[in-house]
Amino acid sequence: MADSIRIVIVDDHSIFRSGLRADLDASVDVVGEAADVPSAIAVIRETQPDVVLLDVHLPGGGGDDSTGGESVIRGAMPTSSRFLALSVSDAAADVVRVIRAGARGYITKGSSGAEVSGAVHAVAGGDAVFSPRLAGFVLDAFGAVAGEIATATDELDRLSAREQEVMRLIARGYAYKEVASELFISIKTVETHVSSVLRKLQLSSRHELTVWASERRLL
Repeated sequence: MADSIRIVIVDDHSIFRSGLRADLDASVDVVGEAADVPSAIAVIRETQPDVVLLDVHLPGGGGDDSTGGESVIRGAMPTSSRFLALSVSDAAADVVRVIRAGARGYITKGSSGAEVSGAVHAVAGGDAVFSPRLAGFVLDAFGAVAGEIATATDELDRLSAREQEVMRLIARGYAYKEVASELFISIKTVETHVSSVLRKLQLSSRHELTVWASERRLL
């Protein structure tokens, strides 16, 4: 189909790869798989997928398996592929390392097939995606320190109280339906608020919103 996203799945568990492939939406086309660092680099170079779904702990990196995901990203460069970490780990160190290496997002293996598919489309479109609770770790990835944080009061004053609530949840990586459930509003209302927030803050994407909120310690 015209809007299908070509992906490669990199994970050292074949049963997980098979299950994930079966659970992904029809709009996601799996063009390759790999179980370790060398084979991942090879298949990415060969297929040039839109997005690589990447476990952060992989064998074959020449060192500790915990850095395997970073080894794949660096070894595959230069490439136009975007990397989305998909791991059982929700450790801050893992999140920060793989984001600094160049990943565009980080979601956990507790995500549903529909959520992973949505994250793939978002990353392919240029957004950053994080599972709830993980987005705060982006503060470290962007190197924000107290002396570099600008005052956000004037900018926040542009937003209504509800828009500020939506902004914080979206910047933390919540999906629209999760924001709707959290705030007891409709998904359509969430979409309206997000559009308004981006317009008022003069931002163009959820990724920019996450960076904006992280730099001001609003997450």
